[in-house]
Amino acid sequence: MVSRMSRPAVRGGDDPIAIVVLRATWYSFRVALAAFVIGTLLGMALAVAMARFRVIERALLPYLVVSQTIPIIVLGPLMVSLLGYASPDLASENTWLAAVALGVFLAFFPVALGTLRGLQSAQPAALELMDSLASPWWRTLLKLRIPSAVPFIAPSLRVAGAAAVVGVVVAEISLGLAAGVGRLIIAYGREASTDPPKLFAAVFGAAVLGIAMSMLVVGIDRMLRRNRPQEAS
Repeated sequence: MVSRMSRPAVRGGDDPIAIVVLRATWYSFRVALAAFVIGTLLGMALAVAMARFRVIERALLPYLVVSQTIPIIVLGPLMVSLLGYASPDLASENTWLAAVALGVFLAFFPVALGTLRGLQSAQPAALELMDSLASPWWRTLLKLRIPSAVPFIAPSLRVAGAAAVVGVVVAEISLGLAAGVGRLIIAYGREASTDPPKLFAAVFGAAVLGIAMSMLVVGIDRMLRRNRPQEAS
């Protein structure tokens, strides 16, 4: 499998399969990163709204939980159908938007749930102190609730990063996008009987994609925890 990386991807071609896989992995990484960022922002916004208004939490949280039970393999074609309903040109020329949308759909839920639990984990005595000082809600959010939520946000970001990668790769496989490591898995899978190492080259690319996203999330985790005091034993 390692020696196959240095040989051309196509017989008579110039580019070795390692370069082709790296290009596809870089494309998928950009799509997954966009899905991760949008899903994180969406999840945090929903968590803040649910923490601020209890009625929004009671109205949205059950539907958010139910939404994660939908099989992700059917969501890709559904996203394309919705894009085509909104604009036929948008669906035909920018099908990568469907991959981003599917990644967002999987990434926002753990962030929303983890951030909500973190915002609600602030100590009651600290909340009463902020109320006694007539602190507005947004200042309490910035100074107390968000710092208290950091230990909950960091693990949820790791789950969201993995979910974004899975959503993008599954979307590329189910939609047959023109680029991406998921497309290579489908294309090389047709040659698995005659050239098995070629398929595993694409699988290696997917593994590199997951590792890269994991390293990015670990960096964000360390940045968030950089100024937190150490817990006393």
